[in-house]
Amino acid sequence: MDKRYNELPLSQQLTLRKQAVDDVLANPSWPLHQVIRHLKTTMRLTAAEFSALAGVSLKTLQNLERGDSAGNVQSVNRVLGVLGLRLGVVRDTQDLDDDGA
Repeated sequence: MDKRYNELPLSQQLTLRKQAVDDVLANPSWPLHQVIRHLKTTMRLTAAEFSALAGVSLKTLQNLERGDSAGNVQSVNRVLGVLGLRLGVVRDTQDLDDDGA
């Protein structure tokens, strides 16, 4: 946990993690860097703590969070995997409806 905050009980930590996931799933239009920043701040983690949990370098996490790099699938999945999420490909049904297919 970020040292700027008092340590939270486990139940509150779990509540924050659930809220972070719910927020991300409710906002599928968020760009990747916004998702990563939201996850990190909602869970009250420093970049160093989050990168250690994810198993990626601090520089990689910072580049993803700033939007300086789109990263690769493996590193993005490691970051999202901290909360049981992973990068996926889905069909955009709106495009299909517009094309008449």
